[in-house]
Amino acid sequence: MQKYIERGQLLAQRGLYAGPSDVVSRDLYGEVTCGRALRRRDSVTLQPGTCVSANTYFGRFPATFWQRWTGVREVRVELVASGSGRIFVDASDFVAEPRTVAARPVEDAVAETITMCVPIDRFYDGGAMWLRLETEGAQELTVERVRWLVDAPEVVRPTAITICTMNRADDCMATLQTLAAELDELETVSTVYVADQGTDTVESRDGFEQVGKDLGGMLRYIRQPNLGGSGGFTRGLFETVGEDDGARTGVLFMDDDVLLEPDMVVRLTAFANRTHDPIIVGGQMLNLLHPHQLHVGAEWASLNTLEPGIPSRHSHATADLLGLRPGMDRPDRQDRRVDSGYNGWWSCLIPAEVVDEVGYPMPFFFQWDDAEYSYRAAAHGIRTVTLPGAGVWHADFGWKDWDEWHRYFNLRNSMITAALHSPFDRTVLTRVLLAQFVRYLLGNQYGLAATLIKAVEDFLEGPETLHDGGVAAMREVRRIRAQYPETQRQQPHEIPGIASNDIGIVNAGPRPSKERLVLIKRILWRVLGKHTYALGAIPADEAHWWHVSLFHTAVVTDASQEGVRVRTYDRGRMMGLARRAASTLLRLRKEGPRVREAYRSALPELTSRQNWARLYGK
Repeated sequence: MQKYIERGQLLAQRGLYAGPSDVVSRDLYGEVTCGRALRRRDSVTLQPGTCVSANTYFGRFPATFWQRWTGVREVRVELVASGSGRIFVDASDFVAEPRTVAARPVEDAVAETITMCVPIDRFYDGGAMWLRLETEGAQELTVERVRWLVDAPEVVRPTAITICTMNRADDCMATLQTLAAELDELETVSTVYVADQGTDTVESRDGFEQVGKDLGGMLRYIRQPNLGGSGGFTRGLFETVGEDDGARTGVLFMDDDVLLEPDMVVRLTAFANRTHDPIIVGGQMLNLLHPHQLHVGAEWASLNTLEPGIPSRHSHATADLLGLRPGMDRPDRQDRRVDSGYNGWWSCLIPAEVVDEVGYPMPFFFQWDDAEYSYRAAAHGIRTVTLPGAGVWHADFGWKDWDEWHRYFNLRNSMITAALHSPFDRTVLTRVLLAQFVRYLLGNQYGLAATLIKAVEDFLEGPETLHDGGVAAMREVRRIRAQYPETQRQQPHEIPGIASNDIGIVNAGPRPSKERLVLIKRILWRVLGKHTYALGAIPADEAHWWHVSLFHTAVVTDASQEGVRVRTYDRGRMMGLARRAASTLLRLRKEGPRVREAYRSALPELTSRQNWARLYGK
C-alpha cells in the first residue's frame, strides 16, 4: 500500500506519543509541560488548559541534517485533529534558541486533516523542528496520525533490512514481529533478510511461519555457518547487491537483540532517499537498561591509538534525554549539527553504490568492521551521517566486561584498521599496546594479557589470519582464555578456598597525582611479590590498576553486575607473559611496515564478492 509514494511524497518520520514498550518513557516522544493529556502510540488527547510539546528525542525533526545533506527545502506536517485548540510548529537554532515557524488554530474540528508546510532553512549549523499543541479554557483537542512528509525523488530507492543473529532466537523473533506490526508505514522496505548463524534457530520458534506471512512474503531466511557479525551483516549486502535490478537498493543493518523503534526504519530510509550523493546513514543507540540515555550522538575513532567510540565535538555522550541542560532550565537536546567518523551497525544503512565503489566489509568476524568500512568509504569520498532521532535500544556497553574473548577481535581488528587507514606510527602503537599490557599484568588479568599477545601475533601473520573469516581464531582464543581462572565469572559464595564472609570491600583512593612514579613502584612490588592486602572485594568501577595491584587476591565485580572475577597474583605467569609480550612488541616494531603493506595489498581481494562467496560456500 503505497499511500505516500503514489502521492509523490516520502514519509520522513511519524509524530508518536508513546514508545514500542512500556519500559520506555513517553516523555521521549511528547512531554506534557502543563495540564493533563492521554498519550497513545499514534495519538494524543489534551484536556483543557494543557500543553504538549514534542521537543523530545523522538519528537524532533532533525532539520539541520536535512538542510545539509539533502535537496529537500520544505517539509509538510500532516495530522488529523478533533476538537479545539492551537497547533504550532516550533524550531530551534544551533544555540538552542526556540522560535515558532508555523501556527494553526483549530475550532470544533471533527477528524479534520490539517497540513502545515514549513521551509527547511536557517538550520545549517544546527536546529530542529517539532510540534507543540495547546488548549485553553474548556477546549479539548485530539491529534492523531502526525506525519512529516517530504517530496519523493524521481526514483525511490528500496531498502532491504538485514538482521544478523546467533542463538538469540526469541530476540530476533520479537524484532521481526515489531517490523511486521507496523509494516504499512515502511513503504520503501522491499526485503527482510535474517542470517541465522546459530544452533538455536529462529525458524524453530512458534510464530515463525506467521511472521513470514505478516511480512507479506518479504522475509528471506538464510542458515549459514557462524561468521560473526561481519559475515551475518554482509550476507544481506551480498544477496541484495547480487540481485540488484537497477533501482539501487539500500541495505539497513540491524542487530537482533535491540528494542526496536520501527520509526527508525522510516527515518533512515527516507533520509537516504533524498541525500545529494550516496552516503552511509546510521541510527543512534540508546541504552537498553537505561532507556532514557543516549549512548553517543556521533562518534569517531583514533586509529593509530586503537581508540573507537570517541564522541564528536559538541556530541552528547551517555546523555540523559529527560534531563535539563547543565546550568540551564531547558531540556538537554543536541541542536548543533555534528559529523561522524563511523556508525555502529546496530542500525546503519549502506547504499548499493557504496559497495560498488569500495567493496564489501572486511571478514573480521566482528568488532571494528563498522569503523573500518566507514573509514574506507571516507577515503573514496563517501561520508557517514548519524541521524538524530533514529534510535534503537541496545544493551549498555558499560555493562559488558572488557575481559572477554571478544577483546581479541577488538584489538586485532583495530590494528588491521590502523594499518589500512592510518599513518601506522609504530612508536605510538607500541606505546599504546605496552601501556595496556602493563595495566593488565598489574591488575592480575593474565588471561586478558594473553589475549592481547595472541591478537598482536595473529595481526603479524598478515592477511592469511582472515582466510576463514575468524572461525579458527574464535575457537583458539577461547581455548587460551579457559586456562586463566580470572576470565570466568563466579558467585562470591562459590569461590573455592575463599569463604564468602571473608570478602570485604576495599575501596580505591583517588587517581595518583604522580602516576608514573606509582606505576614504577607497583611494577617493582609485583616483581618482588609484595602486596598490601591479601584479599578484598573491589567494585567494578574502582578496579583501577593502581588499586588492584595492591592485592594478592582481588574479588572484582563483573561489569554485568551478575557475579565476580577472582584475580589472584601469580608471579610465574606474570613473568612468562611479560617475556612473551616483549618479544611480540619487538616483532611489531620490526615487521610492522611489511605487514601493513601486506594488508593494503590484500584489501581488494579480502573485500571482494568472490571472497565472501567462498566464505558462504556459494
